[in-house]
Parts: sequence; structure tokens; C-alpha cells
Amino acid sequence: MIDSFVKGVRWLLAITRTAAAVCLIASVAINFANIIGRYFFSISIPWAEEIMLFLMVGCVFTGCCAVAWEGRQIRMDVVLMMLPDKLRECIHVFSELVMLAAAGAVTVFAWPVITQLAAFDERSQAANFPLYIPQAMIPIGYTLMGLLVAFRLVMRLSSGVDRADSSH
Repeated sequence: MIDSFVKGVRWLLAITRTAAAVCLIASVAINFANIIGRYFFSISIPWAEEIMLFLMVGCVFTGCCAVAWEGRQIRMDVVLMMLPDKLRECIHVFSELVMLAAAGAVTVFAWPVITQLAAFDERSQAANFPLYIPQAMIPIGYTLMGLLVAFRLVMRLSSGVDRADSSH
């Protein structure tokens, strides 16, 4: 049962990593085209900065899923490493619970804003791009992060082993 969930998580991570890579590559391509146009033809792409910003949001909030699954987020763990194993494990669990609470809060508070952006058909100024799409990446990323951390936490508590470490 757990192995099928881990397989599903690996499949999800492959999709989110691919989405992050596509967003990053597209952003770099737009930037390159804008640089070539600006310096060789004296013409810049008016919507390039906005779209590159939206692509970076997509890259960050799809790429964060792999970081959350592997437990590689930024931590201040110098002192943590000096603590006894039991206390360190308690702090890791507490940290993951805080992450779950933050993910839940961001998701709950972001959806009303996104639904209003969609209802009012709010668009970016230069690219005329629907703003709910990049804004939706934030709660989607946090929801996926929360689910992955919750699954990792359940696995840690049920088996005493962090299986996310074996996925990379």
C-alpha cells in the first residue's frame, strides 16, 4: 500500500519537476529573444517581463514540491544537529506540522482572491494574461507541498524511517 503511494508521489514529482523545468526554459527563451530583439533590432517584447515573472512563479511553486518531499527546505539546523536524536525528531515533526498549517492557511486564504480575479477577468497590463493563472500556482504549490509533507510525516510516524530520503 505504501509502495503504491510512493510510486504515485514519484509520478507527481516527475510532473511537477517537468513543469518547473518547462517554466524555467520558457522564461530563459523569452529573455533571450527579448535581448536579441533589443540589442540587434532595437525592438523589445513589451509583455516579456510580465510573462517571465509569471513563469518564475510557476517554476517556484511547482518546483517546491520536490523540495518539500525531500525535506530540503532551508533550515536553521546548526543547533538542531547538536541535540539528542529524540528531541531532534520531535522538532522535525513539529516543523512539518507547522509547514502543514502554513500550507493550509495559504491555500484557504488564497482561493477567494483567485476566484475574484477569475470572476472579474483581471488581466495583466502588458501581456493581457489572466491573472488568476499565476496566482493559482501559489495555493496549488502549497497544497501539493502540504500533501507531500503530510504523507512523509505519516510514513515517518508509522515506520520510524523517512522514506523521502530514498527517493533521490
